[in-house]
Amino acid sequence: MAVETGTIVEGTVVKITPYGAFVELPDGRSGLVHIREIADIYVKDVRDYLKEQEKVKVKVLGLNERGKLDLSVKQALSPEERAARSRAKTSFEDKLKSFLKESEERLLDLKRNTEAKRGGGKRRK
Repeated sequence: MAVETGTIVEGTVVKITPYGAFVELPDGRSGLVHIREIADIYVKDVRDYLKEQEKVKVKVLGLNERGKLDLSVKQALSPEERAARSRAKTSFEDKLKSFLKESEERLLDLKRNTEAKRGGGKRRK
């Protein structure tokens, strides 16, 4: 089976690194799935999504400047699978951190606006 740009094939994850995963394709060639091509959301740790020796569907994006295959897991999924995967991988802790950050920013904006209305928080003489 010839592997061409745009084709979707099933491969095996052979190595996981901090920046992505190497996948071996049926024709014996291997390529890199960069961390940004694993999911539609921020991926902190590749191992949260992929395991070594796992079979995965990948889309061949093309050859990079060094002649190596660039692959994508997220582009090989249907829109429904992508949406379900993104929702499933958002942990409670991530949601809580996002909520707290947004709340702190809103409180800071409110405080600035209140001080500005009062004359910058300075007392008048």
